[in-house]
Amino acid sequence: MEYRLDIFTKNADSLLDRLSMNCRKRRLDAGYSRKTLAEKSGVPAPTIERFETTGRISLESFCKIAIVFDYYEETASLLGTAKYSTGEELATINKNKHRKKGR
Repeated sequence: MEYRLDIFTKNADSLLDRLSMNCRKRRLDAGYSRKTLAEKSGVPAPTIERFETTGRISLESFCKIAIVFDYYEETASLLGTAKYSTGEELATINKNKHRKKGR
């Protein structure tokens, strides 16, 4: 079974960029400085700064920030339902991803 890591990396980077931009917007909309968000979430201010600039953050820190902004349910349900249940199903999905109709 072959996986193309470049596709996963590209999609992950795009997702992280969107999450970090949305987090920064929510922080500014709430009128929080990074220091204030750090105090409310327990996530160090430099970690918040790194997340907003590079998109890199641990899952634990991200969840703490999501809870401050009252996104607990959305975050919890994000990975609630898998698109596949076995490795074989994943392989079939990846195999048919770029398949053209009728071929």
